[in-house]
Amino acid sequence: MRTLITGIGQLVSGDVTAPLLEGDSILVDGTTITAIGTGLDDGADVVIDAAGATVIPGLIDSHAHPTLGDYTPRQRTADFIESSLHGGVTTMISAGEVHVPGRPKDIVGLKALAVVASRAFQNLRPGGVKVHAGAPVLELGLEEHDFAELAAAGIRLLGEIGLGSVKTGAQAAPMVAWARTYGIVSTIHTGGPSIAGSSQIDADTVLEAAPDIVGHINGGTTSMPDGDIERLVASPIALEIVHCGNGRTALLTARLATEASALDRVILGNDAPSGTGVVPLGILRTIAHLASLGGVPPEVAIAWATGNTARVHRLNTGIIAPGKDADLCFVDAPQGGTSTTALQALAAGDLCGVSMVLVDGEIRIGRSRNTAPARRAAAVVKGSGPAAAGH
Repeated sequence: MRTLITGIGQLVSGDVTAPLLEGDSILVDGTTITAIGTGLDDGADVVIDAAGATVIPGLIDSHAHPTLGDYTPRQRTADFIESSLHGGVTTMISAGEVHVPGRPKDIVGLKALAVVASRAFQNLRPGGVKVHAGAPVLELGLEEHDFAELAAAGIRLLGEIGLGSVKTGAQAAPMVAWARTYGIVSTIHTGGPSIAGSSQIDADTVLEAAPDIVGHINGGTTSMPDGDIERLVASPIALEIVHCGNGRTALLTARLATEASALDRVILGNDAPSGTGVVPLGILRTIAHLASLGGVPPEVAIAWATGNTARVHRLNTGIIAPGKDADLCFVDAPQGGTSTTALQALAAGDLCGVSMVLVDGEIRIGRSRNTAPARRAAAVVKGSGPAAAGH
């Protein structure tokens, strides 16, 4: 099926090096973007009129803690993943299934849980959200062959280092190296302990472990000292800012990354469900926080939540470009605000209204039930689409 999107007022690419695109039309063939331009028209099966709104890549939550299914026992909340779709999130990445009741910590059990979680979410897309799960939490006793077995079973993530019995940089470093050898992306917990059994992790530990991602550099929820953040921004490691962390050090990280010309290393996550709660609009809120209080151009903050994360995790999404997955979000300034565009609203600290979300080229929702209504709402003008959602 071919889908044509017309009437785009502003187009945000997700590419931090060129965050704004020229054009008012996108052509999708099946699940893939095939063309971007002005006045495209090829007799598509479905035509969506963006009505002058902004189109951005579907947001990627780089730090989630799913269990099995769309339920979190940590907050006793159902459908939290589907609800995040209404905040523009089309991809969610597990930082470890640590809230699974009775989570096994023996080597056989932790590998089994990772494979089960990964394959379960390959078969289940809550609301359409792509959940990349199966992130084993490192425990002492893991050996190189375990990482080879995990990779052969399709595991591409490690859970947050520091949530299990591996607590020091010296313990983690060989495991991180093994993971990298087999194409597995590693994230380390930073800051104070978040759950019983987790560890306080500082910059020295991170630098010795040398993971791919500094997990919640602004705290999960308790932040590291400013000096530690400065040292990690100066390293080559990806820097993850999360919603459920310290707002002040989120802004500090953004400033330091800007000064260090490290905009390509910043990614955004929610870190929910957690003790902070379930926050379906957490990624949008973080973008607005960074744009309105941190002076980060909103289109750059969006790239942090899309293209940067996709690159770190080697995903074919997060960028609006031919050949990329057609994960798209239609946003505009909220009704009742002072802004006239989505980017203006974010820069002013308001959340934009979501009026439609596509995942792999399929319309998954119309008007978001979680955001304020958008000033200009996308609509299907040819073919069929979902009814607009209400509150």
